[in-house]
Amino acid sequence: MMFLGSEVYGRTLGLIGLGRIGSGVAERSRGFRMRLLYNDIVRASPEKERDLGVEYVPLERLLRESDFVTVHVPLTPETRHLVGKEELRKMKPSAHLINTSRGPVVDEEALILALREGWIAGAGLDVFEKEPIPPDSPLLSLDNVTLAPHVASATRESRYGMAKMAAENILAVLKGERPPQLVNPEVVNVRPPSEARVI
Repeated sequence: MMFLGSEVYGRTLGLIGLGRIGSGVAERSRGFRMRLLYNDIVRASPEKERDLGVEYVPLERLLRESDFVTVHVPLTPETRHLVGKEELRKMKPSAHLINTSRGPVVDEEALILALREGWIAGAGLDVFEKEPIPPDSPLLSLDNVTLAPHVASATRESRYGMAKMAAENILAVLKGERPPQLVNPEVVNVRPPSEARVI
């Protein structure tokens, strides 16, 4: 029985954060015919909601109705311990929490209590409040949590892609061009190489 998991097909997935990664998870989850709920500080456009098949709901409802809650938000002062004791208490006893964003977004002490006392069925974590995870962490002794290092991108293909993107961006800057993968163009003025200073 140790290796038996929970079925995802037809279940409800709650996405906390619908940025690039949350949207990618939503796209992949549609193949399992999951009902997709999401909450984010900025609501997506109606077109994006329709294309992804997601429904915007308040966080409390997402926690209450989801069989799986997956976290995809950056760590900011506002998101630190976004999922704490109060939020874990709102989840179903059969629900699972998955955090692949940043460790401190989930209050680890509250999560340990929730896992020990059965407030939720289980958790999957590849990020922790303290990294690397301390050898005396109670998480290491719980049988209803799956732990992994934050290495989802550790494939040859993804690392090659990262190196290629970095090189393309560097070459573009050296040519005085806008980097192709620039995510915040409003803050960058690319200067021609003749005006650039190497430090």
